[in-house]
Amino acid sequence: MDPQAPAAGGTRAAGGASRLFPIVGWLGSYQRSWLRGDLIAGVTVAALIVPKNLGYAGIAGIPLQNGLYAAAAGALLYAVFGTCRQISMGPSSGLAAVAASAVVAAGITDEGDIASFVAGLTLASGALFLVLAVLKMGWIAQFLSRAVVTGFLFGAAIDVVIGELPRLTGTQTSGTNSFQELWSWLGSLGDANVATVLVGTISLVVVFGLRRIAPQVPGALVLVVGGLVASYAFDLGEHGVALVGDVPRGLPSFAVPDLGLMWDHVVPVALGAFALVLIGFSQTTGDARAFAAKHRYQIDVNQESVAQSAANVGAGLFQGMPVSTSLSASSLNDHAGARTGLASITSGVTVLLTLLVLAPLFSQLPKPVLGALIIEAVVMGMMDVREMRRIHRVQRFDFWIAVAAIVATLAFGVLAGVMIGIGLSLLWLVRVATQPDMPALARQPGTQVYRDRDEHPDDEQPAGVVVVRIDGGLFFATSDALEDRIRTLIQAEPDVSAVVIDFEGVNFIDSQGSAKLDDILVLCQQAAVSLRLARVKPRVRAVLEREELVTRLGSDHIHGNVHRAVVAHDPTPRDKDAADSSPADPG
Repeated sequence: MDPQAPAAGGTRAAGGASRLFPIVGWLGSYQRSWLRGDLIAGVTVAALIVPKNLGYAGIAGIPLQNGLYAAAAGALLYAVFGTCRQISMGPSSGLAAVAASAVVAAGITDEGDIASFVAGLTLASGALFLVLAVLKMGWIAQFLSRAVVTGFLFGAAIDVVIGELPRLTGTQTSGTNSFQELWSWLGSLGDANVATVLVGTISLVVVFGLRRIAPQVPGALVLVVGGLVASYAFDLGEHGVALVGDVPRGLPSFAVPDLGLMWDHVVPVALGAFALVLIGFSQTTGDARAFAAKHRYQIDVNQESVAQSAANVGAGLFQGMPVSTSLSASSLNDHAGARTGLASITSGVTVLLTLLVLAPLFSQLPKPVLGALIIEAVVMGMMDVREMRRIHRVQRFDFWIAVAAIVATLAFGVLAGVMIGIGLSLLWLVRVATQPDMPALARQPGTQVYRDRDEHPDDEQPAGVVVVRIDGGLFFATSDALEDRIRTLIQAEPDVSAVVIDFEGVNFIDSQGSAKLDDILVLCQQAAVSLRLARVKPRVRAVLEREELVTRLGSDHIHGNVHRAVVAHDPTPRDKDAADSSPADPG
């Protein structure tokens, strides 16, 4: 166990206060030796996230300072409510893309309304997180498969990159989807501003080049500082390079978003909040578990929902944008020596000091520099080429699901891409659940082991006995398939006198499944075939007993393994003793 880390119970201390406010637990056991690491980690992470959050605000289409408001609120509130000591909470490229898509879906164009809408969307996602925490429904995030998330994020990144291209050329584009916007941008290149193109090109080279040759250098910070220096030194605004405009100094103020605006666009708000929760929960929970496992302490998944709720509610009420974990910032936090939530508090306070002291400097930031910053953030944070290659190598069906999510995102928008991705995940789930494998089995020579005879064609087929295994639950969606499989096997082998169903893979059976098993018994009786079951789990057998199938089938036709079932039907001289010793096995 990490000798410098607080005890695992620090974040789960007894008592209602420490359970709801984990900060009480780790503050009570805080040690002076942790202070230096926490402070260094907090300041280091702030240096990374300040320039990145300017970019995330740009993706969402809100004033740049609003991204910093969200970063401060997320970091401070997560430190109070979160159970992971290394997490860095704040805006992310994926969440910003979802927020921007919700704005587009709502058809809002006024900058003030966009900021209020995004804040309201953030508040709504925080409320939804709280509902999930109270009802303990975090499992709902599992309905978004990893392949769909990978594809959606990849498509969203491409969408954001296409949207940022006009900033690199100083041109205007139009279109209702990414393909149309890209075509429009290509047609506008004749009107490109030379100075803007030069600044944009240099910015891309700097930020991607540093990541390539000096990955330890904070490229986003270097790019922002360099862009500001160049803007002042060469008076880029006078050469036709667009600047981001006024970024006021000061702390965020408490403001309830325009509820009327939210109600007028309730459908995009509901869909956007749901998408934000699915993505945010899966990101934060996965990262929190990884850091907890690394440092050998426990997190509370339900409390993580509470923490995300608090962070998003706070960000929404202080004119921010959606927040969740950032893996790059959290990894930096961990590497820099974070031991407790004080590191997160330090990050939040540093961001607030930046707003108080340095915010006006950002007003001279060239828009092509901001565009390059955004492009680097989404390309490196959302385009997971390695994962796409892995999926393609491991499971081609998952790969095409990811590709479908990419195409849907580009064709119909990020928000629609999330919804289509959820639909694809559910369809995939239904496909897997309703089409379980039902292989016919044969015996490995010289053993009592029965295995898939298609994979092992040289195995021994017991005379007159068909053995089939169902690899999945037996319920309303699969029961007909089992009956069809048994019927097909009986018809394909006219000399069959017994059917053995291996229930090893059946963990669940519903009333329709038990009724269908009764139909299969009738089918076998009509065909003068004996039906036997093997390896029936206790809770599955309990359902069969309530169905009274065990009585009709006979308890002597339920066996502990496939070999006993086969031998019990037709014992050979060599196997007679084994059959006599256990003719009726309870399974």
